[in-house]
Amino acid sequence: MSETFLFERLKTVSWQARELPKPIAIDELPTPALILDQAAMERNLEAMSRHVSAHHKGARPHAKTHKCVLIAQAQLRHGAVGICAAKVGEAAALILGGVDRVLITSPVTSPGKVQVLAELAKRASELLLVVDSSAGLELLCTYLPGDVRLGLVLDVDVEMGRTGARDADVAKRIVETARRDPRFWFAGVQHYAGHLQHIAGFDERKKRSLESWEKALHFARAACDALPPIVSGGGSGTYAIDVDVTAITDLQVGSYLFMDREYRDIESAHAKVFNEFEVSLTVACTAISAPLASLGAVSVNGGFKAFASDSGVPVPYDGAPGKFRFAGDEHGVFRVGEGAACPALGSVLRFVVPHCDPTVNLHDWYWVLEPDGLIRSVWPITARGMTW
Repeated sequence: MSETFLFERLKTVSWQARELPKPIAIDELPTPALILDQAAMERNLEAMSRHVSAHHKGARPHAKTHKCVLIAQAQLRHGAVGICAAKVGEAAALILGGVDRVLITSPVTSPGKVQVLAELAKRASELLLVVDSSAGLELLCTYLPGDVRLGLVLDVDVEMGRTGARDADVAKRIVETARRDPRFWFAGVQHYAGHLQHIAGFDERKKRSLESWEKALHFARAACDALPPIVSGGGSGTYAIDVDVTAITDLQVGSYLFMDREYRDIESAHAKVFNEFEVSLTVACTAISAPLASLGAVSVNGGFKAFASDSGVPVPYDGAPGKFRFAGDEHGVFRVGEGAACPALGSVLRFVVPHCDPTVNLHDWYWVLEPDGLIRSVWPITARGMTW
């Protein structure tokens, strides 16, 4: 199977940190460079851990945000009950790196992926997979070996229309099979309303999220008779809302770790901006040309290959006035605000990324910034490109 080939190749990919020969400053980086402010990230981890603990919930953070074994290990050290992976490939990268409690949040309908799942289940202490269709269930029943134990999670959808069961008979069949077949155990229910995470107004976001959960739990109770041990879902945009849903056991938060411009633009519970977590992820770019210097603009060496562009444009990390526009694959143009000096050629500018998850997937390394302002190591983005 082609997935087995990819899995074998992944075994050769390193996940360990690499120390630099000597510490370097930000202006010495080979730009564009993805910078991880380790202290800010740790404070975000601590803040989320305190929040969920105070509400008697758990965190099951999503590795699709960071794709890094070292960060997943940090999340587990901060009390995460497990780690989410969007795809089998991401789960493989995590489990090969020793992260052994993983929930795969996308359904599987390919025989080759089931073969890899069987290998991963033998290496992990807990491997969970969402199922939302008869086809996916039948595939698992056909191809999963008898010596494997896999936890099944019923994925429920009420309005997003991406993944999740809506057919009550299908949902009951998934639950019944998981309880009957010795290769499975019925582990839980998942409900993710991604389309609600970036609703700008907090009150509207709260209303919509609580309504969505009410419908999802009504469906789940009908399918399961009684709710299973795990009821998982939510996200960074609704983390302060969903903890009030009694049935939820853990939150699948992701972007809280880094904070991108897309999340910073929405309201939090107490402010017009979502400032409850710090920006810990930036991209450093170098000013390389200034054909529009008379307009206060400088060209930098970061474009579509350095920033994901699905959610707009980057913004300056230091909050300085100015506007970025993409100028192709390799370039961007940054125009400073009125009265500000145009950056000198060779200067390094840092930007808050528009959307963290796909931006991370464009880079090989995190350049880890320490509190003294120096970078001494790089962390590999091990699951980069693991889109299978």
